[in-house]
Amino acid sequence: MEHAPFHMSLPCYSISKTRAFYVDVIGAEIGRNSTRWLDVNLFGNQITFTKSGEFNFVFRAYKFGDTVLPSFHFGVIVDSDTWERMYKKLNTPEYELTTEVTFLKDKTGEHRSFFIQDPSGHSLEFKTFNDQSEMFAE
Repeated sequence: MEHAPFHMSLPCYSISKTRAFYVDVIGAEIGRNSTRWLDVNLFGNQITFTKSGEFNFVFRAYKFGDTVLPSFHFGVIVDSDTWERMYKKLNTPEYELTTEVTFLKDKTGEHRSFFIQDPSGHSLEFKTFNDQSEMFAE
């Protein structure tokens, strides 16, 4: 299957806070936008945030190995240099990251992840595989 960027649409509480987080903190670019919605270019993927009222994702977490993860999250899979750069940039007292975790240690699909929450409470994951060809390996 050919590689294709994905599009996702998510609710947000504030367009201005969402814009500031994704541009100033993450370093993403903004595409088309208005006062009610905003397109974010997240590593070549289009995420549209739409201003909404209260929203709730009921099933908050699940367990993968010994680590509890947010059930509702999205993220990007990046090379190890980009992952290290983003981790160093975001691993400060100003931002709340989950501890860096290695999953499937010494197994097919071994990867490292960390999560950060945006202003609307969405969990954004940064993931890097030891071997990118194992992304979908069983």
